[in-house]
Amino acid sequence: MVKFDHMTLPVTNVRKSRDWYVKTLGFKVEFERASIVALQDSAGFTIFLSKTTKKLAGAKITLTLQVKSVDRTHQELAGKGIKFAHQPQNLFWGYGAELLDPDGYMINLWDRVSMRKAMRTKS
Repeated sequence: MVKFDHMTLPVTNVRKSRDWYVKTLGFKVEFERASIVALQDSAGFTIFLSKTTKKLAGAKITLTLQVKSVDRTHQELAGKGIKFAHQPQNLFWGYGAELLDPDGYMINLWDRVSMRKAMRTKS
C-alpha cells in the first residue's frame, strides 16, 4: 500500500499563492527555500509551491479538500470576500463548493455529512 505524501504545484507567484493558501484555507508553512514553499494541511500532506517560468494555460489539476462543514466554510470565506466559482450545491461529484486559487486551480470543498446526504439522494 502506498500513501500520497506530497505534490508540486507550479504557480506564477509563490508568495501570493503561499499567502492565499495560508490565509484562505489554513495551510501551514512547513518551510521556504529559494523559489519553493512547502505548505502542509492538518493531516500532514505537503504541497510544494514552485515558481514556474511558463504560462499556466489549459487543463489544470483540481484540489479536493475536506472541511468540517461546506456551508459554514463557504459562509466564512465569502464573508472575507473570497469569490467562489460555485456556491455550495449538488455538483457532479457530490455536494460541495468550488473556488479558484490565484493561478486558476479549482479547489473543491466537501464534508462527510453533506456528501453522505448528497449520495443518498442520487441513488
